[in-house]
Amino acid sequence: MTAIQIRPAEPSDQPDVAVLHHREWGGPYVVVHDTQYDLRELPTLVAVDDAGELAGALVYRLADDGLEVVSLVAVDPGLGAGNALLTAAEGAALDAGAGRLWLVTTNDNLTALRFYQRRGLRIVAVDVGAVDRARAIKPAIPYVGEDDIPLHDELVLERRLAPTQPGRPAAG
Repeated sequence: MTAIQIRPAEPSDQPDVAVLHHREWGGPYVVVHDTQYDLRELPTLVAVDDAGELAGALVYRLADDGLEVVSLVAVDPGLGAGNALLTAAEGAALDAGAGRLWLVTTNDNLTALRFYQRRGLRIVAVDVGAVDRARAIKPAIPYVGEDDIPLHDELVLERRLAPTQPGRPAAG
């Protein structure tokens, strides 16, 4: 199995990260909770394999008492990059004193829901019609998503974090 290393993105990573974001989101912009984000302007962690090749990228922001995962994309899902990136994001959240790790996904993204729930995140809110509103900002958002599920709503998932104390592992 390939070893995955996580580190902050460097300027030399930008072309490969841009290709990944174009594949996943159609470019550097995502619209979530009625806000458009330019992924190039936010902190990014990258996963690299033992050959130094990009295996994934996680873009985040620190706000609202937490670390929000704005984008998490693996080059080849299922090889551990996403899990390693999410673990590193939790570490960054704890280092920043954040009380929660959170993110938003869409109602059709059953793969993501399975991935995040297996890692301790829970659905804490549903914003009905959020994706419909997002199309006013980013018209390229499709009307039908994964598994031919109509794409309408955002689901907020979070995991509360507790600082590590001697003899006690971090929440998770």
